[in-house]
This record gives sequence, structure tokens and C-alpha cells, in this order.
Amino acid sequence: MGISRDSRHKRRHTGGRRKIHQKKRKYELGRQPANTRIGQKRIHLVRCRGGSFKRRAIRLDHGNFSWASENKSFRCRIVDVLYNASNDDLVRTKTLVKNCIVQIDGNPFKQYYLKQYGEVLGKPTEDEEKVSSRVQAKREKRKAMAPVLQDNLRNQYRTGRLYACLTSRPGQCGRADGYVLEGTELDFYLNKLKKKKK
Repeated sequence: MGISRDSRHKRRHTGGRRKIHQKKRKYELGRQPANTRIGQKRIHLVRCRGGSFKRRAIRLDHGNFSWASENKSFRCRIVDVLYNASNDDLVRTKTLVKNCIVQIDGNPFKQYYLKQYGEVLGKPTEDEEKVSSRVQAKREKRKAMAPVLQDNLRNQYRTGRLYACLTSRPGQCGRADGYVLEGTELDFYLNKLKKKKK
């Protein structure tokens, strides 16, 4: 039969049956969903109209995630799918789609923060490494200009796992990129997850 995106097979607005006077067309073609899961990277190439290719991700375990307030991006490991507004079944099956909330490994961001400001996120400040007074002065100057780190985000760095939102479409471009949640958006999703657990 094949998946079709035409509307000829549907009924009229009045409820009457339509008479089908032409066959299916190539431009009405629909395909099966990618259902990208967490696992070792596996991507299929799908030839599209005009000879271009879609990169259909079947399995993905890494992506580029940006930390907006620090204006930095790092390649991080995707650990788990936590929340999906459209369908709870996609959380159970750990399916990666656009705008789903995932848990990522926060170590690349921790290392950056240590190098930039001399502070180990999620640990007491006594664990700071010894550096020259010049470097220390540089770090303190940067820290004074940097935005204040939210308590919710600081707590996440203790566990080493951050909440992030996917902005790319894995079934279309073969990537799972996104951004780290912070501010009011992080509070919103933390409340959603608390309610879900109850």
C-alpha cells in the first residue's frame, strides 16, 4: 500500500466519499518515522527529490550542546530521555525527537568552567588548583563579569548530569544538537518532572 500524504483518500467535509480519479504520485510519498534511539551512532542516507539526501539517524549517543549564558558549545554524551510534551511513549522507548528533554554528561562544561574561572562546579571551593597570581587575577576579573550561576544548575553539576533540550531533527539531519536548560525554562521542566514522578 505505501504511506501516502495525499488527501484524496479522505472523505469530504460533508462526510461524503470522494471518487478517486488518479493514482498515487511520487511527490505525495510519505516514509516511516525514524524513531531515533539512544545507542551507537547509526545513520541511513535517504535519497530525496532533486537528488539531495536526508540523513536518517537510527541510533545516536552524542550531540553538540550549547551553554547560552557562557556562549560555549561542547560535544556531550546523551544519557537519557526525560520528558516529551507530545507523547510519554517516546520517553519510555528513549526516542530522540526535536524539543524533547534529555539528560547529558556535564563534564566538558565543568572542565571549561574550571579552566576559565578556577572553580570546580559542584564541589567545595577548597578543591581549587594552585595557579600563579597573574592567572588568578585574570580568573577573578572574568568571574566578576560572568553571569551568576543559578542554584538549580549548580545542583545539577554536583551529579555531573545536565538537562538539555534538542533543537535539531535527528530523523532529518542525522544530528542530536541542543542547548542546556537554565533560568525559568529549567524551573518549568523540573516542576513537570516532579509532577510526573508523583
